[in-house]
Amino acid sequence: METSQRDDQQRAAERRRKELLEAADRVVLRDGPGASMNAIAAEAGITKPILYRHFGDKGGLYRALAVRHTDALLAGLRAAVDAPAERRARVENTLDTYLAAIEARPQVYRFLMHPAEESQSPEQGFDVGRHSAPLLRRMGEELAQVIAERVDLGPCGDELARVWGHGIVGMMHAAGDWWLGERPCSREELVRSLADLLWGRLAGADNRVGGPGF
Repeated sequence: METSQRDDQQRAAERRRKELLEAADRVVLRDGPGASMNAIAAEAGITKPILYRHFGDKGGLYRALAVRHTDALLAGLRAAVDAPAERRARVENTLDTYLAAIEARPQVYRFLMHPAEESQSPEQGFDVGRHSAPLLRRMGEELAQVIAERVDLGPCGDELARVWGHGIVGMMHAAGDWWLGERPCSREELVRSLADLLWGRLAGADNRVGGPGF
């Protein structure tokens, strides 16, 4: 009986935590990096101390949201890599999956990757940037595992897969961040250009006449 009661309590706590994360998502979609614990508590219909009881502080809430969104993104990236298609098409699909995700929910992306601008209070000044590095490292390690599982890289293949995994994630993040802010081209054009880079176009390109090469 006691075990059953504990299981029921645990399931209830998990449901409540999920509800609170969904409320936090709604506020983040509205307010972006400026989402506050006060606003999230109000959206969930609870007081801020109750929110702290579940997540500790804004850093704890951030980490929970990061896991939630990173899990979904990684599932999409794995599906793109595993889709039946030629390798170039799978590369483009993987890049497009990441860019489509940040384009669809830019406020969530900015909350996860950038601190609030022009912050006035310590809570609003929560340093999101300090927490984004572990998220990117996790993505790099996950992509490295996918590469190692699917591509024969020969001796030292695992090490090379990690280099490529972190390098590709860094490229996607930097290019996607720039693109989301400036929109200098379409998503399709960005995907094609990044795929060209991964496909070795830089190595095969001729140097400009009169200028130094790489």
